[in-house]
Amino acid sequence: MEAETEVEKENNSCIESDEKEKSSCSETGDSNTQPVEAGEAEHAADVEDACSQASVSNGSDSTTDKELVDLKIIWNKNKYDVKLPLDSTGTNLKEKIHALTGLPPAMQKVMYKGLIPEDKTLREIKVTSGAKIMVVGSTINDVLAVNTPKEVIQQEVKAEENKKEPVCRQKQHRKVLDKGKPDDVMPAIKGVQERLPTVPLAGMYNKSGGKVRLTFKLEQDQLWIGTKERTEKVPMGSIKNVISEPIEGHEDYYMVAFQLGPTEASYYWVYWVPTQYVDAIKDTILGKWQYF
Repeated sequence: MEAETEVEKENNSCIESDEKEKSSCSETGDSNTQPVEAGEAEHAADVEDACSQASVSNGSDSTTDKELVDLKIIWNKNKYDVKLPLDSTGTNLKEKIHALTGLPPAMQKVMYKGLIPEDKTLREIKVTSGAKIMVVGSTINDVLAVNTPKEVIQQEVKAEENKKEPVCRQKQHRKVLDKGKPDDVMPAIKGVQERLPTVPLAGMYNKSGGKVRLTFKLEQDQLWIGTKERTEKVPMGSIKNVISEPIEGHEDYYMVAFQLGPTEASYYWVYWVPTQYVDAIKDTILGKWQYF
């Protein structure tokens, strides 16, 4: 009986070993323990091989485990939709932008709520899915294309400005200027700048050809524009701009305009302003920090 028991144990051990070998690839779903022929054995070995390779591949593929974030890259009016791992750095992002646009990383300014540091990850700067990444920069070809010296550009701009008709030649102003100087025009001193006088500036015309005087009420921060009909008291802080141009043929006198509203139509023109007071008028109304 003991001998039979030993034989049974040995048989059971062989059966268990055989079953383990046949179930080495559980994905095949083959649970039969029937004997197989040589061809079938080769096929089973191939299947087992494939299962083994798939298992190794799944174990080494870490990209599927990375947390991705959807980004919209905006550069030069172009938009690119990309997916990047949330743990990508600013450097990685620049490399991706380079691949998309051809813009070298060294010439990129990449912004998301400020400039993106190259050593920080998207996670660290709290980039969320759907975020818009703004890119500023020019490709090498763009830089090479812009090879016009600054001096040449300035000369071209100046030449273009010289082509424009002087304001004093425009019809609306000629109607007033053709009347000539007012009889009581104040003396002009060319090449000199003076402070505003303590008395009103008088002996000038407005755009209607009527006499006008300017009184600067500094203590009230007001400019009083007086005509025969009325005096308009204008807060200096409400004057948007002051422009001036010398009168052609009488360069010691200027045309001066005060912008009282949001558009050019709101300019109040005054003619025959002595040249020595023009800068003082601008400084008083606009402040010396203004550049006009």
